[in-house]
Amino acid sequence: MLSIRSFFDANYQTPLWFKEKISRRALLKSAAGASAIAALPMKSWSLAPADELEQALKTDPWLTLNAVLDHLLPASDSGPGARDIQALNYLYNVVTLQPTEQDEIDFIFKGVGWLNDFSQSQAGKAFVALELKEKESLLRAISKSRAGENWLNTLLNYIFEAMLSPPVYGGNPEGVGWKWLEHKPGFPLPNKGKRYYELPGQKGIAVKVVEAKGSKKA
Repeated sequence: MLSIRSFFDANYQTPLWFKEKISRRALLKSAAGASAIAALPMKSWSLAPADELEQALKTDPWLTLNAVLDHLLPASDSGPGARDIQALNYLYNVVTLQPTEQDEIDFIFKGVGWLNDFSQSQAGKAFVALELKEKESLLRAISKSRAGENWLNTLLNYIFEAMLSPPVYGGNPEGVGWKWLEHKPGFPLPNKGKRYYELPGQKGIAVKVVEAKGSKKA
């Protein structure tokens, strides 16, 4: 990944961590997928302090990530959007608090730089400054590359997790995602103090966030 400088770099190859993650999440295609993702403690989520997340949102990579998540799942009359299910809060926890592979974190952040570089080259401004149709056009364009498709799928996977996981893990506040899907989660649901990472021998591993510094240093 060190030599990759854009979504369209011919040297990019789908990394092993991405293949393994997609394979694991294939269970979402089954009828029991929603129940499984809600019941299995696959990671150790924790609510990020509101002021911490608010500060992070003022700069990249989180400013752009928030805009992309909102575009991938906009709020509508038919259902909740990314903000309603707290997808960014969920992703923030994945990156800052959980034992997520560093290669995946790097890919998510580098994708922000690549997207903004592409946006500047096509429209002369950052992604967050684009109009709705311009954002749609750029995301469709990068989705035609392998790296772009992988990056968007990574974010979509976390949107699904935020929507389907128990609220105590950071997303899906008050079960808004379950209500939309008319899904009845398995019981008992974990409470604070009995979440996966709070159980004996299951302490989460803190991962230091390395702030994205543009895509020039890929």
